[in-house]
Amino acid sequence: MGEQARQAFRPSGRRSGRRRTVPAAAAVAVGIMTMGALAPPAASAAAGPDTLRKGLNTLVHTDGVPAALASVEDRDGRTRTYTTGVGDLATGAKVPRDGQVRIGSNTKTFTAVVVLQLVGEGRIGLDAPVGTYLPGLVRGDGIDGRRITVRQLLQHTSGLPDYSKYLSDDIRYYDPRELLDVALRHKADFAPGTQWAYSNTNYLVAGLLVQKVTGHPLAEEIDRRVIGRVGLRHTYFPAPGEVTIRERHPRGYYQDSAGAPLVDATEWDPSWAWAAGQMVSTNSDLNRFFGALLAGRLLPKAQLDQMRTTVPAGHPFPAGARYGLGLVSTPLSCGGVYWGHGGSMTGYETRGGVTEDGRAADVAVTTQPSPAAQEHMAAVVDTALCR
Repeated sequence: MGEQARQAFRPSGRRSGRRRTVPAAAAVAVGIMTMGALAPPAASAAAGPDTLRKGLNTLVHTDGVPAALASVEDRDGRTRTYTTGVGDLATGAKVPRDGQVRIGSNTKTFTAVVVLQLVGEGRIGLDAPVGTYLPGLVRGDGIDGRRITVRQLLQHTSGLPDYSKYLSDDIRYYDPRELLDVALRHKADFAPGTQWAYSNTNYLVAGLLVQKVTGHPLAEEIDRRVIGRVGLRHTYFPAPGEVTIRERHPRGYYQDSAGAPLVDATEWDPSWAWAAGQMVSTNSDLNRFFGALLAGRLLPKAQLDQMRTTVPAGHPFPAGARYGLGLVSTPLSCGGVYWGHGGSMTGYETRGGVTEDGRAADVAVTTQPSPAAQEHMAAVVDTALCR
């Protein structure tokens, strides 16, 4: 599995670093598609379904993603779903409407919600050191859990190195503590609180924190506190060793480099992402989740206000984006912002969020897209939310 996939579950996917070869035993080439480039369509207040379909068609016919799916909810709660492309390159099957996909870093928002619920319950201090709850666990070169706060984990200002940069090519099950050990072999990126840098290790530690404080697996806490509470019927945290996607879904594909064969990666073990990116959902469920979160149905006002208190975000987010506590604000071309996260996981990428007045849009594609395609995904979301 390449570094572009390992570092993934990113909302904007401006991938960097070398790309590795997929182990032959784990890969079956199913086709080659060429990535192209096209200027993103301009958003318009009068944009309608035809404009959105055109944007999705651009992703498939110009950018070469196998399939694109979208779900859009207007101010009145009316939902439209869209699909284009092919759901399975081997069989030519159609793209299932609102099919399940791996949602990558959107998982971070679920993890952050659980942590902030525990803050609201007085079981975790947002500005308490991580070492208070995980004594002696977070230690390394320039790394000391007694100097890193829970807030800094959720905000990506801890300085913890990103373990996903250092994983091998093995496609297998990873235990969270094994992943943390990988991170802690490397020097801190910076002193806590002095900079901002996106690191999946922050949410790995946040997941371990949830488990230590509650005494329950992270997946159980997310299911009870978030998924069940707002009725997300097609969202789940895969169990250890679970590699199949449970409900109707398009196949997800990995491409090692532009022009290389697309490899079916639908059932590659996602455990290396854990609390930072392992979950499965649908576009409509993500819209429901972020809508419920912004409406105050998951957090008390004090914790939601903290979650929405942002700092400037850099790579991999677009210009103007700001990061809160597992929640991102992104500027809209028509004014204002939308709130979400987005994510990239081997075989899939999702982008979207909700506005203050209840509009929601989420787009998914079935491979990690090129930079041009990422811009087109962002343009589809912007068009949908600026209608």
